[in-house]
Amino acid sequence: MDYNGVLVGLGNPGARYEGTRHNCGFALIDAFVDFGYRHGTVDEMNGGKFSCQLWRVRLPRLDGCWLAAKPQTFMNLSGQCVQPLLSWHKLKAADLVVAHDELDIPPGELRFKFGGGNAGHNGLKSITELLGTPDFYRLRMGIGRPPHKGDVTNWVLGRPQGEDAENLDHILPLALDVLFAFADKGLDSAVRLAGKTTRPRKPVRQTANAEASNNSPEASATPQNKDNT
Repeated sequence: MDYNGVLVGLGNPGARYEGTRHNCGFALIDAFVDFGYRHGTVDEMNGGKFSCQLWRVRLPRLDGCWLAAKPQTFMNLSGQCVQPLLSWHKLKAADLVVAHDELDIPPGELRFKFGGGNAGHNGLKSITELLGTPDFYRLRMGIGRPPHKGDVTNWVLGRPQGEDAENLDHILPLALDVLFAFADKGLDSAVRLAGKTTRPRKPVRQTANAEASNNSPEASATPQNKDNT
């Protein structure tokens, strides 16, 4: 079967990581698949050979069929899912859209781009290394930076609270609109639409350490030699 594209949402597997900032890519896949069930057709596929959860989504707004995947590797091994997934389906890096959290974008905002660096994101780094190219599309979902510079790990593995959580809920439908704009009209349209997103209001953030003690996964939960950030 021919596919128009592949949407991969990045995150860490397991209940302990559900709802964390680092898993906003997973949240977008959930929203995309749910939209597919309501407005098109969705087939759940066997993604075991690619170490991922995998769906085939047909939507009129996509003018065809897309694959949607949630890697079940840890974040820094995401390429071990993406590379064989593309290879098996005879797709190129340029057919790939990766949805991921972005520290350098304020919560509630989106950006869309093609290629570029990884900005320290281990999931993007793994994908770039195993594909042998950075030339794929990125749907960047803003999570902002922690109040204290050294708390990045606790921040991305923490669960947003209050207005910060509302910001994530706010951008999920907007992110779908950006994806549909890309599928329908191409890169420039998606870039313009993503650039129009603004924070609904400035979140009042807890410190990352406070969030870590209340609701983030324990560092000891990370398997040895695997980085979940």
